[in-house]
Amino acid sequence: MMSTESYRLPVAQPLTEAYIHRTDERIEELYSYHAGNEGDWERRSLALRDLTPTRANAAAVADSLRVYQAKWGASEEALANIAAISEGAPVVIGGQQAGLWTGPLLVIHKVVSIIHAARSASEQLGTKVVPVFWIAGEDHDWDEANHTYVITAEQELKKLAAARPEGPRTSVSRTVLAPEAWEQLIADLEQSLPHSEFKPQLLEKLTDLSGQASSLSDMFAGLLSYLFGSEGLVLLDADCPEIRRLEAPMFRKLIERNDELEQAYLSAADKVKSLGYTLQADVVPGSANLFLFHPEKGGERTLLHKKEGSFQDRKGLSSWTAEELLQIADEQPELLSNNVLTRPLMQDYLFPVLGTVLGPGEIAYWALTGGAFRTLGMEMPIIVPRMSYTLIEGTIAKNMAKYELSFRDVMERFDDCKEAWLKEQDGLAIEEKFGAVRASFEEMYKPLVDMAATVQAGLAKLGETNMTKILEQISYMESKTVDAYNKQFEASIRQLDRVATAILPARKPQERVLSMVVYWNRYGDAWLSKLLDAPYDRTGGHEIVYL
Repeated sequence: MMSTESYRLPVAQPLTEAYIHRTDERIEELYSYHAGNEGDWERRSLALRDLTPTRANAAAVADSLRVYQAKWGASEEALANIAAISEGAPVVIGGQQAGLWTGPLLVIHKVVSIIHAARSASEQLGTKVVPVFWIAGEDHDWDEANHTYVITAEQELKKLAAARPEGPRTSVSRTVLAPEAWEQLIADLEQSLPHSEFKPQLLEKLTDLSGQASSLSDMFAGLLSYLFGSEGLVLLDADCPEIRRLEAPMFRKLIERNDELEQAYLSAADKVKSLGYTLQADVVPGSANLFLFHPEKGGERTLLHKKEGSFQDRKGLSSWTAEELLQIADEQPELLSNNVLTRPLMQDYLFPVLGTVLGPGEIAYWALTGGAFRTLGMEMPIIVPRMSYTLIEGTIAKNMAKYELSFRDVMERFDDCKEAWLKEQDGLAIEEKFGAVRASFEEMYKPLVDMAATVQAGLAKLGETNMTKILEQISYMESKTVDAYNKQFEASIRQLDRVATAILPARKPQERVLSMVVYWNRYGDAWLSKLLDAPYDRTGGHEIVYL
């Protein structure tokens, strides 16, 4: 029997909150559709047919996907979905930067949301809708991608990370990790994870994939293919040369109409700010919203800015004319790369996107792209909020019950609850007695200070300082007494801290910190089956999944 529970997790982005719950009708013009409106799925499906001329050739896209997917032993289900793409099937797509061993759990949650959304749309529309995951391998933020967190056998949070190899600051997909780096990472993981019946299989699979992986993106793709191949998940790497060649015509448009697109982004930014919301992506006057892998700097990923009729790097040390960039787009499109504002356009150029699954921050910055879509004769797809989950193991659930902690208690007031529980165990009334002593001392000592001040005015400040120091010493003695008393509850404190580490590691939601290898190690693939079977809502939501 499925054991889940819904919980409304607060959304940090007010614009996203307004979109999901439709609490501000003023923002509806920023988004073309709403995921919760069933009729919008029908409307978008029909609109995609009219937008076919604005997209890349479906058969050519499918050929590139087959080449990429073959690296990881494409499943029959994935190949069938690629065949459907070649025939024009719509897709539900979402993406993320490649992280070590898929990075934090939210990546897995996004994949699960994409699969659910595609399945749900297929059922409604009576047609094949393909789940696609866009690996943002073109991103160059190594420190964001190079690590993952696990819970050790000692129930401590531990960060495992790969050092960036020597060389230019290029994309994650182009940053090559040597075999010995993979060996060290897997050795660190083996040492860190608790022993379990699934640990040998986990390590064997990671070792096998590392033999084929030259980059974090490769490992990322191999794992997603392994975990979700039976669900027909189709993968692509945004930095894949085959894909880049197909993108050449869109890069031409992004260069030729760059000034128009810039105005569309600036106009949208002004609109968002006028509605009282904060921008979630930088909209900078003069930005081309494109990167170039600088050919004279070893492929360093360089953001382009417009100045004096040319495209330049940030310092103005290198520049290119529009004609030179257009030639690059035609002949070497692999040297070009999108930023967060132009990626949505490129995504919609490659695929007939029915819906795109986004996290809270992404939903907020996609509000800036509607005008850019219209500038190019395109239309923003349905924005589908990503589902989120918290996995709760049996021992964690038992400890929560033992200490009468609800999920809300852990998420919103854990430290207060822990402190309150310890105070309840205080049979000596330590806090009360030390408080009484402080109050009594202050009551007796203050008249002495007042008296001393009548003898010499300067003694008032000395007396106040002296009183403060004595009160601090009483409080210090209290804290030492409490610590000593609480030692008899060390086992309980460890159990409480284990709850926090599992659900709120580093005081952040589980999905933003922990790696999926923590649960693979404990449960094999059973944890993933529970996520795929959990309730789904097109407008997102948070499900507590008990393992």
